[in-house]
Amino acid sequence: MTKVIIAGTFDTKGAELHFVRDVLTGEGLDVRLVDLSTSGTEADTDVKPRDIAAYHPGGADAVFTGDRGTAVAAMTKAYEQWMLAQTGVAGVISAGGSGGTALAAPAMRALPVGVPKVLISTVASGNVEQYVGPADIFMLHSVADVQGINSITCEVLGNGADALAGMVKGRAKRTAVTNEKSAIGLTMFGVTTPCVQRVMSALESDYDCLVFHATGTGGRAMEKLMDSGMLSAVIDLTTTEICDMVAGGVFAATEDRFGASIRAGRPYIGSCGALDMVNFAAPETVPEKYRGRLLYEHNPQITLMRTTAEENAVMGKWIGARLNEMTGPVRFFLPEGGVSLLDAPEQAFHDPAANEALFGALEDTVTVTADRQLIRVPYNINDPDFADLIVETFRGFDL
Repeated sequence: MTKVIIAGTFDTKGAELHFVRDVLTGEGLDVRLVDLSTSGTEADTDVKPRDIAAYHPGGADAVFTGDRGTAVAAMTKAYEQWMLAQTGVAGVISAGGSGGTALAAPAMRALPVGVPKVLISTVASGNVEQYVGPADIFMLHSVADVQGINSITCEVLGNGADALAGMVKGRAKRTAVTNEKSAIGLTMFGVTTPCVQRVMSALESDYDCLVFHATGTGGRAMEKLMDSGMLSAVIDLTTTEICDMVAGGVFAATEDRFGASIRAGRPYIGSCGALDMVNFAAPETVPEKYRGRLLYEHNPQITLMRTTAEENAVMGKWIGARLNEMTGPVRFFLPEGGVSLLDAPEQAFHDPAANEALFGALEDTVTVTADRQLIRVPYNINDPDFADLIVETFRGFDL
């Protein structure tokens, strides 16, 4: 096995990080202590702060500015670049408060999926999306502050270290899953599940089908794999994250949605899956300005809001502009029979006029060519005929 990285601000968390080291070395692992401090204090570590800071594009002087805020931000960037330059990382673990968590997380996200990553943090009990993002980071709430070795911190830090040790050892013993099939990414929501399952069932004998839940981070995870060269194509049938980006829902895409397909130039099949809904948490969390809108309780934690014709027109123009930037083959399907299970005759969100605003905006925006096509079909997105058409179209691409 190669090295396990223990990273953090050793000027303030030295005792705690050395405790983690002792647990990991006790498990027979080789460790490498990486100091991310910006105070100028030297600690007993394998990699010094200036070693990390040298990886900043502006050099070490861009990190050690004398201003804590800019120094920490610069060290975060330097550590991410340092991590990208490493080989043979068996696992990584960090522990700290909000600042230490923000400092460590980007470098963890830079590592490939599968490399064990443990982040012990005082903020792990709240919204951790900004730290985890599309990566497979295991966050562990520290309960007490990461300050001193006491009856609580020794238990939590020890558990975190043991968790990492178990993952590192288990991964080393595991036979790597090898799949010679080309991998493709598919996006799915509960209300597009019948479609995606039928597509996947038809393709999985020939392709490694990776399905991503369209929750904001799901789309970013898929696109991270595309950017990494791990996907040959995407079947992006559930583009619902655009709804939340436009209307302020909880599963929002970023402005870079579709960016990976633009950069990769690989085949892209997309559709309007679940563009009829914006996601909020429990009913009481729906913003006041939306309280008079058509709402649907998906479950006690998720409340759905039907998109309007005006919102759909905005989304159609935005998506269309992104499709125009793609250089690979593009087929984007417009299901006239509805874009979700809830958008079907006699269902709560059935609104053909709102859908027509979406389709019309797409048609007004997209520059249609031989390689970039919008395809209207009379089906609901979950009709078997729709899924079969997606499969037929995909098999027509040369991967």
